[in-house]
Amino acid sequence: MGEKVVAGAFAPSDRQTYREKLTQCLAGLERLLSERRFDRPRNLMGLEIELNLAGSDGMPRMRNAEVLQRIASRDFQTELGMFNLEVNILPHRLSGRVFDQLAEELRTGLAYAHRKAAEVDAGIVMIGILPTLGRDDVVSANLSDVDRYTLLNDQMAAARGEEFVLDIEGVERLVSTSASIAPESACTSVQLHLQVTPDRFADVWNAAQAIASVQIAVGANSPFLFGKELWRESRPPLFQQATDVRPPELRNQGVRPRTWFGERWISSAYELFEENLRYYPPLLPICDEEDPLRVLDEGGVPALSELVLHNGTVYRWNRPVYGLADGVPHLRVENRVLPAGPTVDDVIANAAFYYGLVRALADESRPVWTKLPFEAAAENFDAACRHGIEAELLWPRPGRSGGVAKVPAVKLVRDELLPLAAAGLDAWNIESSDRDRYLGVIEERCRLRVNGASWQVDTYHRALDAGLEREGALAATTRRYGELMQVGEPVHTWPIGFPAP
Repeated sequence: MGEKVVAGAFAPSDRQTYREKLTQCLAGLERLLSERRFDRPRNLMGLEIELNLAGSDGMPRMRNAEVLQRIASRDFQTELGMFNLEVNILPHRLSGRVFDQLAEELRTGLAYAHRKAAEVDAGIVMIGILPTLGRDDVVSANLSDVDRYTLLNDQMAAARGEEFVLDIEGVERLVSTSASIAPESACTSVQLHLQVTPDRFADVWNAAQAIASVQIAVGANSPFLFGKELWRESRPPLFQQATDVRPPELRNQGVRPRTWFGERWISSAYELFEENLRYYPPLLPICDEEDPLRVLDEGGVPALSELVLHNGTVYRWNRPVYGLADGVPHLRVENRVLPAGPTVDDVIANAAFYYGLVRALADESRPVWTKLPFEAAAENFDAACRHGIEAELLWPRPGRSGGVAKVPAVKLVRDELLPLAAAGLDAWNIESSDRDRYLGVIEERCRLRVNGASWQVDTYHRALDAGLEREGALAATTRRYGELMQVGEPVHTWPIGFPAP
C-alpha cells in the first residue's frame, strides 16, 4: 500500500489534485481494458500470510523489527502492529504439485522465522486473532515504525474525528474504544491472489463473493478478542469497526464503510474501481509525476499509482488489484476472507478449496450468482462469521424449481461444493494426489465439525473447567495452540484440552 509513502501533512489542494489524478487513472484503466492490453492467461496464484509474535508464555511480543532484522529475507515484511509480520510467497502456476510445493516453502520459511524469533524470546503463531491480546497491546505506540502506517493512522483518525468504537455482541459482548486504528492489527489473515483476464474477472469475483461464507464456515479461527468470546470469526466485525471513519451521522445516512462485503454482483472489474472513486474520499492523497493518459498516447503502460494506492485503502473482502509485471498490465482477484492458520496444511487446504471452487463456479453455464440474491450472500457471510462450522447458509435449491433454501454449511460443502472444488482443481491440472490430500482436510473438518475456532473454544472451556481464570485459560489455550501448530498436523486431528501432566 504505497512503499513510497512518507510522513507529512496534506494541504486541501493535495486532495483536489489527487482526485483529478484518480479520474485520469480510471480513464487510463478504461482505455487499457478497451484496447485489450492486459496479460494473457497464465494461471498464476499468490499467497500472503499475516503472522503474530508471541512468547513462550503465550503473550504478544512487540518485537517485529528485531525479528525481521534477524530473518533478513524479503519474503518477510512488517505489518501494522509491532507483534505482526507478513510472509509473501512468490507467484506460482496453478498446476501439478503446486500445493505440496507451497506447503514445503511455507514450512521451511516459517520454521526459519520461528527459530530467529526465538532469539528475542518470541515465536511465530499463525492464528486469526491472538487470544491473549489485550486492549493495551493495540495502541498507537505499538504500531510498526513505518511511515505509511503512521500516516494512514493519522488520516483515518482525522477523518473519524472521534474515537473508534468496537461493539461486537457474540457469545459475550465486547465494547471498547480506541483513539487509533491499532485494533485492526489484531486481525491476521491469509490473502489468496488469482491473476485473471478482464473477460474472466467478473465471473471469478462473483464466484469468490458467493463462497466467502463457506470459506469462513470451514476456516474460522478467531473466536476471542480482548479476553471475550465473540463470533467464531471475529475479524470481519473487528476490521470493519476498527477502520470505520464514519461518525454515527454518516452511518445513518447510508455512507458505506471502508471495509465492506459489497452490495451487488458485477459485470466487469472496472465497476469496482469506479465504485472506489465514487464512494470513498482519498485517505493518502500522494501523487507521482506520471500522466497516465499521455503514457497511453505514447504507446506505454501507466502504473496508475494513485488508483493502486487508493484501492489499497478500501478493504473489500474480495479486492480488485491492478498490477504491472515486466511492463505488462494484469488484473488479480485478492481474496482476503480467511484467517491465518492453524497449520500450513490447513492454510493450503483452504487455498486448494478456494481455487478449485472458484474455477468450477466461474465455468458454470448458469452460475450460482444468477440464482442467489446478493443480499443472501451477504447474509451468509454474517452467519458464517457468527457461527463458523455450525453455520446454516442460504443456497440455491437443486433442480429447476428455483429459489433458495437454508442448509447446514457442512452438508453443503460435503454434498455439493467439495465435488465442484475437485472438478475445478482438475481443470487447473492439479495432481490428483494433491487434490485429494488437501480437499480431504476440508472433508474431515466438516465430518468432525472441527476447525480452528471450535478447537480454541473447546480447549478454552476445558481450561476454565479445570479451574483456571479467564486470562490463564486464554494463555494456556494459546500455548497449546502454538505447540500443536509447530507439530503441523491439521487442526481437525488436534486433541481438545491439554496433555496429562
